Amino acid sequence: MFVMILGLLLFLGVHSVRIFADDWRSAQVQRMGELGWKAGYAVVSVIGLAIAIWGYGQMRLDPIWIWFPPTGLRHAVALLMIPAFILLVAAYVPGNHIKAKLGHPMVLAVKVWALAHLLANGRLGDIVFFGAFLAWAVLDFRSARRRQPAPPTTPRMAGTAITVVGGLIAYYLFAFHLHVWVTGVPVM
Repeated sequence: MFVMILGLLLFLGVHSVRIFADDWRSAQVQRMGELGWKAGYAVVSVIGLAIAIWGYGQMRLDPIWIWFPPTGLRHAVALLMIPAFILLVAAYVPGNHIKAKLGHPMVLAVKVWALAHLLANGRLGDIVFFGAFLAWAVLDFRSARRRQPAPPTTPRMAGTAITVVGGLIAYYLFAFHLHVWVTGVPVM
């Protein structure tokens, strides 16, 4: 579990700079340039995520069970992941009503994803892994709401339709084709 926690600290740590040290981040962007900051941020993020995922996989080999979730919660996860994928896509599609209304759909997607996976997994490592993402998402959403909002854009139905259809396609591809390849666990 140590390896997983180390990866989580790297990944979520770099993603928490705006939460806990926004002035320091601004100074680093000024010093390194935006491209330099983003490059360093990306490298640390990828390394941290890879270590966290590898550690998570290792933790699953010798699990410590805290609770045994009812099988029906797996169906709840499958349903909750539909809006999670739509929210994730909403972060990237310009001019959609979801992003215009919610402001930070990716962070909300992480909240839904983490909460859903906490419901269906009762091992200590699962609770630490998904709980860390949920705690980070709550703090990040709160921090983001306090910052100066981005200039408003006029949402369009086409952007919203693309968001919803794109989210459903991403859900289908991940749930029915990629989840087992990425995690080693079938959705159902």
